[in-house]
Amino acid sequence: MSKAREFISPSDLTFSWDNCHRCLWLYYNHGLKAPSFFPLVGELSALQEGHFASATSKDLHPDIPEGKVVGKGGWVKSIPIPVNGNSSPFAIRGKYDLLMEFSDGTYGVIDCKFQGKDNDKSEFYSPQLEAYAFSLENPASDAPKKVSVLGLLVWSPKKPVGNPSDGFNLELNSSWFPIKRNPDALNNRLTEFITMVSGPTPVRDSSCENCKFISERREIFGAE
Repeated sequence: MSKAREFISPSDLTFSWDNCHRCLWLYYNHGLKAPSFFPLVGELSALQEGHFASATSKDLHPDIPEGKVVGKGGWVKSIPIPVNGNSSPFAIRGKYDLLMEFSDGTYGVIDCKFQGKDNDKSEFYSPQLEAYAFSLENPASDAPKKVSVLGLLVWSPKKPVGNPSDGFNLELNSSWFPIKRNPDALNNRLTEFITMVSGPTPVRDSSCENCKFISERREIFGAE
């Protein structure tokens, strides 16, 4: 039986992987995914990306190497992912926030984040950004791009400014959190990920609210 999904989303290597593997298995094998709701996330991300379209490094953050934004909200697709030396039926497909080209001809993937606090979450997001880098360096069709920089550009609320007559604005903190390249860690995560979704159904995670809801609903109503 063919999989419901044959492309791995970079974000599934972080949020989904750190949550219930049973739910993740159902999504990749049967296309079944619990609905999610993240108010304002898409709108705020679009504002950040739009603000930095065609920007130079100094417009983003002084610690980013000299370069300019050459892509915004672009899709990437990789070659089939190798697992233990063999080609797997999965490839990476996803959409980055910002793509930069630097003066030395290499590229950078910048992930825009709007967070409640100015926290460094670079370690958590490392597999996601490394997956974008893998796709750019091993594309399914386009010319390969050497990626030298990965990082998070984080906006967080500082304080409101303004008045009722002129209107209000939100003053923001802006921080740059670079992510050290780690292809080996990505390879390990992808191997574990593909092995899990290609194997038998994982046992129910007792901490998963979705699994708990389904199980208790079945107990109450029985077969429907």
